[in-house]
Amino acid sequence: MREGLKIDTKKVKIFSGTANPVLAAKIAETLGIPMGDAEVGRFNDGEISLRIDETVRGCEVFVIQPTAAPADALMELLVMIDAFRRASAKHIAAVIPYYGYARQDRKTRPRDPICAKLVANLIEAAGADRVLTMDLHAAQIQGFFDIPVDNLKAIPILTGYFEEKKLENVVVVSPDVGGVTRAREMSERLHAPIAIINKRRPAPGVAQITHVIGDVKGCTAIMVDDIIDTGGTIIQGAEALLRQGAKEVYACCSHALLSKNAAERLQESPLVEIVATDSLALPPAKQVPKLKLLSVAPLFAEAIRRIVDEISVSKLFT
Repeated sequence: MREGLKIDTKKVKIFSGTANPVLAAKIAETLGIPMGDAEVGRFNDGEISLRIDETVRGCEVFVIQPTAAPADALMELLVMIDAFRRASAKHIAAVIPYYGYARQDRKTRPRDPICAKLVANLIEAAGADRVLTMDLHAAQIQGFFDIPVDNLKAIPILTGYFEEKKLENVVVVSPDVGGVTRAREMSERLHAPIAIINKRRPAPGVAQITHVIGDVKGCTAIMVDDIIDTGGTIIQGAEALLRQGAKEVYACCSHALLSKNAAERLQESPLVEIVATDSLALPPAKQVPKLKLLSVAPLFAEAIRRIVDEISVSKLFT
């Protein structure tokens, strides 16, 4: 964080939904700003209720809310944006550490929805003036918005962790062809070669490993992905790498969804460690011993600081 830059706490407000209040509190603490006074609740029938107990007229409002399942997280974000718009906030930024529905970003079959675009439309219609997110599943989602979008990267945070471990003979592995750009960026930062796992998806959430492209024999492999959902791709990838002679296998990702029994499966897998960020709130039951969480609060805090001070956010990408 840069020294000497002060934020007017009377004009900048940080609010959080219920999806990841711990991360929101860390961001506010890093900025030296108290959390906004608002209460998100539920009516008896499950509908979302919201009470804002302080004025936001003329303020720069940042609403921190990842939009992972269930859909209530997205609905909370929309309700909060709408409320702040009607309360005469000067600008409203939707801070979405994890952008849900991003995996449906194009039509792959006839009559498929494009949910990533639908969500973008909803956020804009609610009244957001800009979006601050991290590691969108597909970069083109930025183009679905007609408002500014800053797509931060977790790679520097993940890479820094592995640099501190001082692993030897490292090879960075992309678990699929689509993640090669991400793996290449990490490999350049670690000054390590790259390998690619070729896989096919016969059905959503189902992965089949065909072969490994590249030499991993005797290496410490680091698989890097943006999302770990069921863990199937990562576990099968680790097994394939070990069969090809890898000495040991680590995995890292930006967003640890860990749906169903993924955490238990990863704990029982041959992976040495799974490194992820705290973009999503994980219950204690899913925080297994092999899982290491790195905080993105300083990254988002600095991005917010730069937005308020009207200086370049792109510096954070490097």
